[in-house]
Amino acid sequence: MSVRQVDEQGNLWFLSADDSHKNAEIAADPAVKLYFQGSTHSEFLVLDGAASITRDKARIKELWNFILKTWFTEGEDDARITAIKVTPGQGYYWDNKHGKAVAGVKMLVGAVIGKTLDDSIEGNIVM
Repeated sequence: MSVRQVDEQGNLWFLSADDSHKNAEIAADPAVKLYFQGSTHSEFLVLDGAASITRDKARIKELWNFILKTWFTEGEDDARITAIKVTPGQGYYWDNKHGKAVAGVKMLVGAVIGKTLDDSIEGNIVM
């Protein structure tokens, strides 16, 4: 799944099928954990939040993109389509300070000399 939108309140929106495992999991327990990675060796984020499912046609239309017809063959009016809203509560991020090239060199040098050359920046996010 990919984030379709982040609204003004910071909620993350996804589209999903009503018969999917994800919808069943949310129905059983709305607590979710989302993991994001920006690139191969950097830009990591984990968010804890609460998910809810809606069939709001206006929201689905706002989130719709033609390529989604691959999964929802009836288009944005497909009877199976739902929108998932995740309201984040807290999170944690980590990244490297100097970009991928410097981080890569530090990893190589660290491997050669047998020492960790820290290049990280990290912190908590509270919503």
